[in-house]
Amino acid sequence: MRYCEESPPGQLLEAIRQFNTCDWFECHETLEDLWVGEEGEVREFYQGVLQVAVALHHWRNGNFGGAISLLKGGVAYLSRVSAVCQWVDVAAFIADAERVREALEQLGTEDMAALDSSLIPVLRVVTSHQA
Repeated sequence: MRYCEESPPGQLLEAIRQFNTCDWFECHETLEDLWVGEEGEVREFYQGVLQVAVALHHWRNGNFGGAISLLKGGVAYLSRVSAVCQWVDVAAFIADAERVREALEQLGTEDMAALDSSLIPVLRVVTSHQA
């Protein structure tokens, strides 16, 4: 079992790279491998990031309902996690995910493709003294 205070495993670093380069489906696959074997807070962290990744994949593919639902679900998981987990700024990621969900809800199904790309969340790595 891993803990939030620990350094991220290599698979998580790969998932962060995939997420931040908009390879959301691949990020989901990488995180799923990590998530399955975990429990507790780290499991919820992986599952939350995974759901946000799938939400953005749905948005890109025009699935408004799936995007909104998974953004909400991802935030719900992440809200039960420390502000920083395995070097990831979870608090900032939650804020970014909420911001993109609110923007999508304002745009609606018809205009969801017009989402400002600057609102797309990124996974930020922080060092312990920044947290």
